[in-house]
Amino acid sequence: NGSKLEHRRFHVNIRKSFFTVSVTEHWTRLPREVVESPSLETFKTLLDAFLCDLV
Repeated sequence: NGSKLEHRRFHVNIRKSFFTVSVTEHWTRLPREVVESPSLETFKTLLDAFLCDLV
């Protein structure tokens, strides 16, 4: 068969697709008291309160 499929290369901004990059962008926007909470339960409570204030 003389037909060949062309494989196109495309540029994807890989940096923006990484999970860690998107998480750190949101993490830096959190208030200090949320980030430095002493326990996971406190973190969840403060995070919920912060997110409710955004809506």
